[in-house]
Amino acid sequence: MDGLTTRELLELMHVEDRNGIESVHAALEQIAKAVDQVAERLRSGGRLHYFGAGTSGRLAVLDAAECPATFGVAADLVQAHAAGDGEAEDDFGLGVRDAKHAGLSSLDAVIGVSASGRTAYVLAAVGEAREAGALVVGLSCAPGTPLGAAAAIAIEVDVGSEVIAGSTRLKAGTAQKVALNMISTGVFMRLGHTYRGRMVGVVTSNDKLRRRAGRMVRELTGCSSEMVETALRDAGGSAKVAILMLRFGIDADDARNRLSGASGDLAVALGERARR
Repeated sequence: MDGLTTRELLELMHVEDRNGIESVHAALEQIAKAVDQVAERLRSGGRLHYFGAGTSGRLAVLDAAECPATFGVAADLVQAHAAGDGEAEDDFGLGVRDAKHAGLSSLDAVIGVSASGRTAYVLAAVGEAREAGALVVGLSCAPGTPLGAAAAIAIEVDVGSEVIAGSTRLKAGTAQKVALNMISTGVFMRLGHTYRGRMVGVVTSNDKLRRRAGRMVRELTGCSSEMVETALRDAGGSAKVAILMLRFGIDADDARNRLSGASGDLAVALGERARR
């Protein structure tokens, strides 16, 4: 590899990244099980917790951080607990303490994220999760791991060797990011936090997102820009509430009550789907 040109090296890395993404395909059945069962826990009032260390922990933090802004869910609904690098990855006691501090219950779902499937911090945390009765999902990048054995649902994405041996921030990191994207997005789609492929739960915290919300409401109601702008203002920026206001000709309070009665599922509030 040292004899490759820079362009050849990048081509190799690109091919291996594509192989890493493709390897996720073999795990789709397990990922689907995780999505359905995590969604059921959250529907019953539970929370989703990630536990990871090193790169895996940072990817978990990233995924958890994106959920409130993307889907409009509470900031504490998806929580990531990351041990960092170095000796923290091997700190079994830290995993136990972090899991206990999280206050896990039988309503919760826990996803342990570890490329090797052998990280002591993660194994300790999922052990505590099992004791608490939480659903345990293991996401690793190797077959037959201790994490998979400890999990009710084992997602083992076998990515093969890395371009730089042992550097799991490469293919393994790519595959984990893809799998985490699928899990969180699938869960919140199942829970009705999207509608017709749109981010109707988006938090309108800046001009870009306010424009996006306005465009979504116009597309989904067929109303004029002026009507949409007024509805969004009265709805406090909530696209879901604005859509209900315009579709049913009701005020913001009635729309919020209708949405609350549907557990935030816009399709249910619109009468397009029965409550799950």
